Parts: sequence; C-alpha cells; structure tokens
Amino acid sequence: MLHVVLFQPQIPQNTGNIGRMCAVTRTRLHLVHPLGFEINDRNLKRAGMDYWHSLDVHHHADWAAFKASAAAPRRLWLFTTHATRTFWDVTYVDGDGLVFGNEEAGAPEWLHGELGDPQRVKIPHANGELRSLNLSTAAGIATYEALRQVGLPAGPALGG
Repeated sequence: MLHVVLFQPQIPQNTGNIGRMCAVTRTRLHLVHPLGFEINDRNLKRAGMDYWHSLDVHHHADWAAFKASAAAPRRLWLFTTHATRTFWDVTYVDGDGLVFGNEEAGAPEWLHGELGDPQRVKIPHANGELRSLNLSTAAGIATYEALRQVGLPAGPALGG
C-alpha cells in the first residue's frame, strides 16, 4: 500500500480532492495536525467529500505522533520545489509515503533537514516563473507515478 502524507494542510477542498484520489486508488491518507480547517460533516459536504467515511485516513497530532504510528509508511519521499532530484528518478516500493507540505508554507526547514536531500524530490515544470503546482494536482501526479511503478491494488477498475 502507498501512503499520502499531508503535513498540516490548510485548504479543505485540496484535502478533499486528495482524499477522493486516495479512496479511488486504495492509498492510505495521513493527516498531520494541526489542520487549517475542521473535519466535520458540514465541511466534508461543502468540499464534496461524501465518501470520506469510507477512506483509509489516519490523523496524527503532530509529526512525532505520525512517525511513531504503527500505520506510518516505511520510507518517506518529501515533494518540494527545493529538491534537485526529480520524482521520476526514484524507484518507489510498496509501503512508501509521499509527503507534501501545506499550501501556504510548504514543508518546514526542520522537516527538509530530517528527511535529507536523498529523500527530497520535485515535480519539474517548464515555466520557471511560476512557483509550484496546486497541492492536490501535485499529490495526484506523484501518487499515480508511484502506483505505475508499484502496481495498482487489486479491486474494481478505477474510473468510471
């Protein structure tokens, strides 16, 4: 199983889009708190997340709690615009975690330091004047590349 890890996400619609993708691909979603919004029925419905209750989602009080969790991934890849290595240069394996910083500040410097350069990757883009992709777009691109390498989990056909 692959894991998508959102570090303190701020925008419920992005988290909802990523949650939908995780539900469809049978990828585990980890939310590292604090979040910039509340997960409640009202917000879930507003963000179109009516499937949320069937999603494999794990909440963690902070990064330390995430790392200590038995449900945490074995190996982590931090997606960041500050990396020199592209996400295509990685061989993903079952059990990997794809880590994304939040929409406002990305990942904090201490997290960059903890994971180190070999575990930091970027999604390249042609327009150097633009900072980065939307969080849910980046998570989708990264997840599907990892799934392409690892293989989709067994189950009904995706899409539809």
